[in-house]
Amino acid sequence: MSEEFDLEAIWGMLLSRDPERIRAAWTTLAPAERAAVRDHLARMTTEGGWLEGQRASAQAALDALSSDADSA
Repeated sequence: MSEEFDLEAIWGMLLSRDPERIRAAWTTLAPAERAAVRDHLARMTTEGGWLEGQRASAQAALDALSSDADSA
């Protein structure tokens, strides 16, 4: 993860529901971090304990990252 971004800012961007911000945050992550983040986002959409807004934000991030991978 780039030193210019802090963890809170990265997660804020990832959960923003804005595909451009989501993809911008994604590009700052190392491959291992990407895998961990994708796994966490997937768990947020299925595990209990998350608010509906958090679930929706996690799903929006997964959708944005999926569409980005589909177009690559």
